[in-house]
Amino acid sequence: MRILAPNGTAIGAAATPAARRPARSGFMVSEEEAPRSSGPAGGLRSVGGIDALLALQGIDDPLERRKRAVKRGRVALDALDELKIGLLGGAFSSATLSKLQSAAANLKQGSGNPELDAVMAEIELRVEVEIAKMAPR
Repeated sequence: MRILAPNGTAIGAAATPAARRPARSGFMVSEEEAPRSSGPAGGLRSVGGIDALLALQGIDDPLERRKRAVKRGRVALDALDELKIGLLGGAFSSATLSKLQSAAANLKQGSGNPELDAVMAEIELRVEVEIAKMAPR
């Protein structure tokens, strides 16, 4: 076998005449290159299966809980802003009321951070007051 360097010159010594094989037509596997039989392949090891995945999903990272709580708070504040703009513009819609109700339902979940939970409770109270004022009697 010849290995060529990037500049096209041969690397190493030329193959010895004993290593050369006579030219034959067709494919032939020599006994030297026959594949070795290996033992039975081991089965795939499962890390823990579906139970492990469910357990990992159940682990609630405090940072992730905080991010979700902040997102829910922002959605509620956006709904309150939409209500304010609608009332000032005279174009109040029932869709705004349903957004407020949905935001209020999502605000009930805690974040695990007492200060953030206090702010979320204040936002929830404001949303509930606006819903009570707008709900049909």
